[in-house]
Parts: sequence; structure tokens; C-alpha cells
Amino acid sequence: MLTLYDYLPSQNAWKVRLLLNHLDIPYRTEIVRIFEGEGQRPDFLAVNPTGAVPALRLPDGRTLAESNAILTYLAHGTPYLPSDPFGGAKVQQWLSFEQDHVASIATLRHWTLTGKLARRAPALVDRLRRVADKALAILDRELTQRPFIAGGAYTVADMSLFAYVHRTDEAGLALADYPGIVGWIARVRAQPGFLGTVHPYSIDPFSGGELP
Repeated sequence: MLTLYDYLPSQNAWKVRLLLNHLDIPYRTEIVRIFEGEGQRPDFLAVNPTGAVPALRLPDGRTLAESNAILTYLAHGTPYLPSDPFGGAKVQQWLSFEQDHVASIATLRHWTLTGKLARRAPALVDRLRRVADKALAILDRELTQRPFIAGGAYTVADMSLFAYVHRTDEAGLALADYPGIVGWIARVRAQPGFLGTVHPYSIDPFSGGELP
């Protein structure tokens, strides 16, 4: 059985849970209390050298880290990852966009929900907001042209982007300003096997601290 190394408030981990739910794949969970330093334990660093979640252990003992890499692996041979080279590359294009641009939304959301925003340099916060606004504008424009980000079908690119984009309001940004994204969110939520549960940082009393 697969083992998912998880931290419940992480939307990066949620992406993997979402795909596993879509695919109806059984797995076991091992919680990593990252704000208590468990991500830096030697045994976990052997799983993921960065000490971050999510990570995945395969039944044969091999391990894989980084949420988008895990999505790509699990989606291979399924409708959620096109088999043709161009279609697959378009999915990778938007997975790269998520890491390069949407990560700003993830960071702002985390700082806002855990009370860290006031401890950050205003210039840094402003820069991340500009990156986030640009990312949202690009996605909004693209999603007014087609139902899903990589084309006509729902793929792991949508799952990856959705994880933090649909929580944009929690990052202090107005999601209602982007009607193309709002419509896409509704389409994603309507997919069979959609996983609606999101865990707040408040379940972890240590989340207001800095990562070790």
C-alpha cells in the first residue's frame, strides 16, 4: 500500500489526497508535524531531502517528493494526464507555472492565517502580492478561453492550481475580481470524487511558529 507523508493543513498535500480520491486508490497516512521539527528528522530526510510534505512511499519502498512530481506519477496512464506528448507537455507547462507563480498565493495565505504577515518585511509582502495578482490575471484570462487550464479536459494541472487558487481570499486577495477563475472553480468542484475537506492551520497549535 502507498504511504502518504502528510501535514493536514498543507494544500500541497491536499493536491495528492485529491488525486488519490479521484482514483479511489487506498493509502495509509503518516503525519509529519513539520512545525515541531519532524520534517528534519534523519528518517524523514531520507524520504524527502528538503524535509517538506507531501512525500510518497511506494509499496516497493521507493520514495517520491514534491507535490507536482507525485501528481504526475500517480496520474500516469489515467485520464488526468494526457498520453500524447504535446498534451502531457501542456500539463507540465501549467504545473511549472503553479510552482513559479502561484506559490506566492500559498505563502501569503500561510502568513495571513498563522499571524506571520505582520512579522514580514512590507516590501516582501508587496512583491508577493504583485506576483500573485499577475498570476491570477493570467489564469483568469486563460480560463475564459477554455474549461480547464490545459485544454478541454480536467487534469492534474487543474488539481495543482486549484489547491491554493481557490483559497485566494484567505491570502488577502479578492477572488471575486476574477470571474474566469470563479467559473473554473465551480467546474473543478463538480468533478466526480472531488475532495472538499480543507483543514485549517488552527488544528496545529505550533503553526504560528517558524519552520525549523
